[in-house]
Amino acid sequence: MAPQASPFLHHHSHKLFFFSCPSSSSSFSRFHHRKPLVSLPSSSTSSSLSSSSAFSTLSLFSEFPYRERRCSYQVTRVSTAPVEYATPTPPESDDFLSEIARLKSLRSKLAVSRELHQKDAVIDADSRVRRFFTENRGGFAEVLGSIGLNLREMFLAKCLVAAGQEHALSLGYEEAFGEAEEYSVRSSVKNALYALVEMIERFDINSNGVEARREHGVVLSAEEVGRLRKFLKFLEDVEQFYDCIGGIIGYQIMVLELLHQASKRQITNRSQLVEESLDCQYLEIHAPNVIDLTQKKEYASQAAVWGIEGLPELGEIYPLGGAADRLGLVDPETGECLPAAMLNYCGRTLLEGLIRDLQAREFLYFKLYGEQCITPVAIMTSPAKNNHEHVTSLCKRFRWFGRGQSNFRVFEQPLVPAVSAEDGQWIISEPFVPVSKPGGHGVIWKLAHDKGVFKWFYARGRKGATIRQVGNVVAATDLTLLALAGIGLQYQKKLGFASCERNSGATEGINVLVEKKNSDGKWKYGISCIEYTEFDKFGISSKPFSSNGSQANFPANTNILYVDLPSAELIGSSSNAKSLPNMVLNTKKWIEYVDQYGDYHKVSGGRLECTMQNIADHFSNTFPSRCIDSIELEDKLDTFIVHNERRRVTSSAKKKRKQASGELHQTPDGALLDVLRNAYDLLTQCDIELPKIEANDKYVESPPPYLIFLHPALGPLWEVMRQKFSRGSISKCSELQLEVAEFWWNNVQVDGSLIVMAENAMGSTRINENGEPILHYGHRCGKCKLQNVEILNRGIDWNCKTNVYWKHHVHRLETCKIVLHGNAEFEASNVTIQGDQVFEVPDGHRLKITPANSGGVDMKLEPIKEELMSSGTWGWKYKLQGTHIQLQQQLAAEAS
Repeated sequence: MAPQASPFLHHHSHKLFFFSCPSSSSSFSRFHHRKPLVSLPSSSTSSSLSSSSAFSTLSLFSEFPYRERRCSYQVTRVSTAPVEYATPTPPESDDFLSEIARLKSLRSKLAVSRELHQKDAVIDADSRVRRFFTENRGGFAEVLGSIGLNLREMFLAKCLVAAGQEHALSLGYEEAFGEAEEYSVRSSVKNALYALVEMIERFDINSNGVEARREHGVVLSAEEVGRLRKFLKFLEDVEQFYDCIGGIIGYQIMVLELLHQASKRQITNRSQLVEESLDCQYLEIHAPNVIDLTQKKEYASQAAVWGIEGLPELGEIYPLGGAADRLGLVDPETGECLPAAMLNYCGRTLLEGLIRDLQAREFLYFKLYGEQCITPVAIMTSPAKNNHEHVTSLCKRFRWFGRGQSNFRVFEQPLVPAVSAEDGQWIISEPFVPVSKPGGHGVIWKLAHDKGVFKWFYARGRKGATIRQVGNVVAATDLTLLALAGIGLQYQKKLGFASCERNSGATEGINVLVEKKNSDGKWKYGISCIEYTEFDKFGISSKPFSSNGSQANFPANTNILYVDLPSAELIGSSSNAKSLPNMVLNTKKWIEYVDQYGDYHKVSGGRLECTMQNIADHFSNTFPSRCIDSIELEDKLDTFIVHNERRRVTSSAKKKRKQASGELHQTPDGALLDVLRNAYDLLTQCDIELPKIEANDKYVESPPPYLIFLHPALGPLWEVMRQKFSRGSISKCSELQLEVAEFWWNNVQVDGSLIVMAENAMGSTRINENGEPILHYGHRCGKCKLQNVEILNRGIDWNCKTNVYWKHHVHRLETCKIVLHGNAEFEASNVTIQGDQVFEVPDGHRLKITPANSGGVDMKLEPIKEELMSSGTWGWKYKLQGTHIQLQQQLAAEAS
């Protein structure tokens, strides 16, 4: 079979419609987005596609400080392994270059045209646009004006055509036979018959065909006009957001350049390719030095204190715009696909968990300094899976988490077109409906500038921000986040990474120290990140590695960042590709969609993405001579890395566990085990006995040995938590859930289930001048003391088949549950509490349980004195002593 030519190479004709009955999966994947009428025989459905047709990530380093220069490239002791994906053969290199040159010329002409009418005149002169609007008689080109498009909308449609994507405007009706032989994969009577049968079955020519439309003077139905206008809005978003690279035209240029690199990679060795991509004399990557929080404990404590002190100068940023397809999250009631932020994890959505972690740090600040601090939160959403609507609805439902709507800034990233891996053509599921995805979390910097998010932070006195992704459920464990932010603020760093040891075989990037000699003889150094999709470019194997091998020296990139806001805005406001760090075309994942006829397609493709953490590429430092061996090098850089034990830095609930699979890594099931391991590490330091969590494979078919969920405001620093727990035990198959901050555990044994729920865990809400409830830390908190207490009950039914442990959806046989309403207090000492018990303490009251003289227990409920309603009868007093926080239990009488 003759190879298929790329559609944008046929400049002699631009008819839109064709018939094609491909007989192979490869030919199907080439024309899946163009075939409006034809159904494929079962032998050529997407199920026949093999994984070998996918190919590796393509990366373009245009306008990067150290990645756009020619270099002699070296990699330090890194093994090279065959790439897992094979690259399909793209069109001829000369054809790519010709198309790229045409588009670049057009982009240059548009760039110097200031007014819209000038730009429109330039686009009209393009050869593709001219042919489309003059030669495509009877087609879509003739009807654009009939529906009242304004000049801007017409310009966007012309940009689409100029970019070679006129098939996106195909209705699938006009001139279906006009160019069948040009686009058909094979010309045969059999194919034509198949096509005719398809058309007759799926399309009523008498009522819906072109002739009927023309007869009645109707060009587009109301539904089609609606889809078209939505498509034009999509094009407007692409044109505006990618204005830094030339809008729609620039987007397509970047796609084709990345594909061109792929074609060169097939005939060029890796080092030669990198040398051509980077204009420098020398480049090498090294394993970076890190600030190890596990070894430098005193420094770690000091850094955490800096982070607490600096909280009023910090913002929080959550990139929630990803599609999270691997999670496969679906609303059980509506069947609607949901974004990751809505995953119900450990009894609450992931977004609620992020806010709760932040509030725990603010509560700690209040306990130390006695001042209310509310951190402004910026959330980047996207239209994918109604992400934006779900996130804003959740915030409204929880009344903005007692923080006030003005302390949130929700901004939406645009979707971008998915393209075919073979020819760069946009994938179209039906007329005017492109398959689209978010453009990667790296768009956050430009988008934050465009939407005024940086200025919003400045208006609230913020200098820096911490960034974490929604799927990482352990990022706020102990002191990692506080130390990261503290070092960034203290030393006025531009960017910081929180890192840890790599997990062999995990789909995660690595942090590296980049050394580069410029053509001017000067040397540049900086901490950066290499995504796992780019490992083959740098000769890094994506296969599992040995724990003592050279690859293990590179720490994992976790996408937990500290960023200096003015430095980030300087990059985000750039009027070139610099504002979109590390643009890549990742085609290692399949593009899946359903077309207008209900047919399922799975094709090799991708979309233009950029990576949030690679803003670090613009923060390298220049030195007059080489200084890689200097022990002080990292101290002189604007970028840095803090390092901690892996399960205190990253454990992600980012993909659905496959049925019967033994792989728990990066699944909610595996993340739960890390949460429990952290609880074990903490509580065993408090002389509390409990079973150790074994390796993940132990729990593939078995439940975890116990469930322990601790409210982060108990710390969040473990140094603080350890002073609230002392001695005791938690038996196997037990459950402990503490939703309370003011808590004391002294010699408590739990054999069964113990749940403490404080309605006011960190404080109570008051209505502000805008009618919004605002959480006031430390005001009317619920409190609980347990001293010399034994809890005995049957607890969770671990044999129940409906239990979902990572959701904390479990069936209990018996439990001891303590519910604290408002500022209620509960105290129990020297007692055994057996069986199914619920202690519900009303607001403004204190319940004490002590041994009865005749055996059993004595319960005494009494009101809290009016003058103690706000502070309570006791509380923990936090005091900073040097670099450590000391707690002292203080009675109300002592406080007065």
